[in-house]
Amino acid sequence: KDGCRFSEVGCSFRGSKEKVKDHERTAVGAHMLLLLQHIKQLKASLCIAAKAANGYIPQTELRVNGAGKSIPDLQIPAGLETRGDVEEDCFPESSVSQEESALQQLVREKVISELENKLQVFENIVAVLNKEVEISSLEIVAFRRQSELDQNMIRGLELKIAELHRCLTQKDAGLSSLHKSLLFSEQASYDGVFLWKITDVGRKLQDSVTGRTVSLYSPAFYTAKYGYKVCLRVYLNGDGTGKGTHMSLFFVVMKGDYDALLSWPFRNKVTFMLLDQNNREHVIDAFRPDLTSASFQRPVNDMNIASGCPMFLPLFKLQSPKYAYVKEDTLFLKCIVETNH
Repeated sequence: KDGCRFSEVGCSFRGSKEKVKDHERTAVGAHMLLLLQHIKQLKASLCIAAKAANGYIPQTELRVNGAGKSIPDLQIPAGLETRGDVEEDCFPESSVSQEESALQQLVREKVISELENKLQVFENIVAVLNKEVEISSLEIVAFRRQSELDQNMIRGLELKIAELHRCLTQKDAGLSSLHKSLLFSEQASYDGVFLWKITDVGRKLQDSVTGRTVSLYSPAFYTAKYGYKVCLRVYLNGDGTGKGTHMSLFFVVMKGDYDALLSWPFRNKVTFMLLDQNNREHVIDAFRPDLTSASFQRPVNDMNIASGCPMFLPLFKLQSPKYAYVKEDTLFLKCIVETNH
């Protein structure tokens, strides 16, 4: 570590070169005080020497500048008179040392020169900082203008995203509707004959027993291209008189687009079939509509009350391995609607 250049006059600061430079730049006032104190001490020492040379003898140890440093009593020649502690100028005007004046002038000039140099450095630093501040101000203005442009662009993009999101939602709804229409078109029948494939029979039968899903509806089908709209409803665990013992199968008249052109009540014969997948013993049941029943009047709601066969097939036959009504957990129900009316 380096020491301060003013260490000879009492500065104890030590550090790296950079820290010493910073210290000397910031501690000008303290260094001036140290120089002043050193000059006072030097002057006091010269004063004591001058007194001794003129025959003055200090009564006790003299303390220089109150700093706790003492000078031993001077030995004076015999016969010299002691003048005591009388205050007087130890350097009369006629004997003021030119060296002291030169020293003071030298110190003053050195301090002034250093202050002027430091002032010049500070002025240069301030000028550079002013330029930096001006540049920073211009950059801040440019950044603010760019930020406003960016914010406007972001708001425009957000509006576009919201519009695209709305369009995407509409597209999704249209796609879902189209998918349903396509599925309905694939499964729809327009000749009064409908074949219904039911998969996962074991799980769906268990759901019917527990009441989770009591019944299943088939897709809609038609007796003709512009005929009656109907569907099937099955209770795998039975309904009404067949609940828990039989599989119940019902016929449902639905509200169609061309009901105004059709004759009511519905009077076409309906035939149910549960297909034996080994083609040995199909289960067949048929009925003619009760023309007084509300189930066969022109629908007011989406569906009329279901009507059909609550005891279509005993459950033990459905589950028996002797029959192939359920094979690979799948069964097939067929409905034939007479269309000559």
